[in-house]
Amino acid sequence: MDAGKSEKVFKALDMFRIELPSWGFANTGTRFGKFIQPAAATTTEEKFSDAGQVHHLTGVCPTIALHVLWDCPDSIRNADEIKKFADRYGVLPGSMNPNLFQDQEYKYGSFGNPDGAIRERALQHTKDSIEVARRLHSRDVSMWFADGSNYPGTANIRQRKQWFAECLKEAHSKLSPEQRILVEYKPFEPAFYHTDIADWGMALLLARAAGPQAKVLVDTGHHYAAQNIEQIVAWLLSENMLGGFHFNDRRYADDDLTMGSIDPYQVFRIFHEIRYFETETGNTADIAYMVDQSHNLKGKIEAMIQTVTMAQQLFAKAALVDERDLATAQKNCDLIRAESLLQDAFATDVRPAIQAWRESKGLPKDPMEAFRQSGYLGRITEERAARNAGNVSSYA
Repeated sequence: MDAGKSEKVFKALDMFRIELPSWGFANTGTRFGKFIQPAAATTTEEKFSDAGQVHHLTGVCPTIALHVLWDCPDSIRNADEIKKFADRYGVLPGSMNPNLFQDQEYKYGSFGNPDGAIRERALQHTKDSIEVARRLHSRDVSMWFADGSNYPGTANIRQRKQWFAECLKEAHSKLSPEQRILVEYKPFEPAFYHTDIADWGMALLLARAAGPQAKVLVDTGHHYAAQNIEQIVAWLLSENMLGGFHFNDRRYADDDLTMGSIDPYQVFRIFHEIRYFETETGNTADIAYMVDQSHNLKGKIEAMIQTVTMAQQLFAKAALVDERDLATAQKNCDLIRAESLLQDAFATDVRPAIQAWRESKGLPKDPMEAFRQSGYLGRITEERAARNAGNVSSYA
């Protein structure tokens, strides 16, 4: 790789940050049960410790996303304790994720529940989550809803849309000036007839109804097969409504596989679309990159390191596209030239440049090997194995 390309890679990596999910370090599974790993995190502090290891080795994961009921069960009272974890392990609290799907009351929905008392309960939990985020200096409150129905005729779809708009607007009114609400969508699961926020257009309309500090959150696993996600990205960018990403990969549906394990070219195209927008407009896209993966079979920490290093590679490859040359090729309808610019950038081996960048930052050239040589996995396995063995009968 020549010096000019290496410089582009260095500049791209200097600006790239990606958030880790606390739940990605804990025992997870499927609808049928959890798969227990002896080294999995069982407490919020252990999640911070594991996230700190990933950030220490990669240098690009300074924040950890928190799930309110799983990481802050005592809500506002946990804020001071979480600040201590952040200081101890070198990673800050990131996006706050309210839990509006776990409790029995949400069997028929949260913001879309026909029972006004349950809607109010869900709204209060969201307000509490916003307050926790404020105390932790966390900007983004990520809203994903399991709401929907399984059978035709069992839900008033238009009425539920109205309830969602009202609740999101009320939640938005509690944001501090620097905070945002990110509205996520998903076409199906656990609702299999209709989902209240099923696609990016629905999320866009509800975000606009909520207020100016609401944006859309795109999860790469939350689409039907063969859907053009980068086109969604382009449209949301043009509307100034793309707020964040939950990155993972999938073969069939919301599989939550490690990023780039199935279709790395898709993630490259997404990153390219964002960078192309920035080049053309001269504006930096204010997008929160987050990992949202559930590693049931791979080791938790190793899977996160693998994902982060793959994200760096794909982001660096996207930086190699000559976007001005691309614009000219598009204008001239030079199809081969335009497509080749993307293909050539994607085919470039950026790993040596990334290793050089890591060395320049005092980071290990190979984060995975450094982790395996660190002894951290053996130590936490010994410390946590007994507690995890006691959870072997738990269900997801």
